[in-house]
Amino acid sequence: MSVAPPHRAGFVAIVGRPNVGKSTLLNALLERKVSIVSPKPQTTRHRILGLLHRPGLQIALVDTPGLHSGERRLLNSALNRTAATSLADADLVAFVVEALRFTDEDARVLERIKGAGRPAVLVVNKVDRVRPRARLLPFIAELSGRHPFLEVVPLSALARDNLAGLPDALGRHLPESPPMFPAGQVTDRSERFQASEIIREKLTLRVQQELPYGLAVEVERFEDGEDGRLEIGAVIWVERASQKAIVIGADGSLLKSVGRAARLDLNRLFGRRIHLELWVKVKANWADSARALRAFGYEGQ
Repeated sequence: MSVAPPHRAGFVAIVGRPNVGKSTLLNALLERKVSIVSPKPQTTRHRILGLLHRPGLQIALVDTPGLHSGERRLLNSALNRTAATSLADADLVAFVVEALRFTDEDARVLERIKGAGRPAVLVVNKVDRVRPRARLLPFIAELSGRHPFLEVVPLSALARDNLAGLPDALGRHLPESPPMFPAGQVTDRSERFQASEIIREKLTLRVQQELPYGLAVEVERFEDGEDGRLEIGAVIWVERASQKAIVIGADGSLLKSVGRAARLDLNRLFGRRIHLELWVKVKANWADSARALRAFGYEGQ
């Protein structure tokens, strides 16, 4: 009579420099949107936990802010501390790099991994952009010479190319353990938090240059309405009055566009009709205020 293999479970920190596709990878693995995505660096500001359930395996995937240099503001320091703490607490690291591109910032992230002493799997993302595919071989060989990675998984999170092999590659190196979370749970984040992140994503996609880094979203109201809709009221915090005017837009056009896009996403996420109200307020230099960062839920502060 054959004996079933032991159940494995553990925490996998998804780390890398900003904009290598960590959040896209998490969402693709879970087949649902848990972490917001935009082309702009440092979109992810919080530790986001996504739970992947397989027979005999449970992987707690931890999406982290991109580890970056130049901690110009208290917010940047908080993001780096959040990422570093998630790295130190993980059973395993998924080090995500962009195919054929390894920068000084990637090298600094790798040094953090070495310093934490955590075992690591190398994930080479965006391979769908590489033609011919054979160009990956010397790139992978060069990175494999920098660190004794347990495995190397080339994939494209966006195109879902070779994505199916990653859970097995990670699971092989997790400890034997019973499940840590209930079956069917997808994230540890509340619906209120998810709503604030969806709104911030739509803002980030619509405003230009440095403004996304001066934005924070705080959900003040999240309750069932009398007509069966979910009523959400949120404040968009900016640092200067000039930013408030930009976020509102001419005759309120930009704020209305953000509201429409966020409401459609929230309808899909929660499976019900949403009534969404947005306000824009100024909190001067909140990204350099320890009190404001704590109020907005930044764990690294």
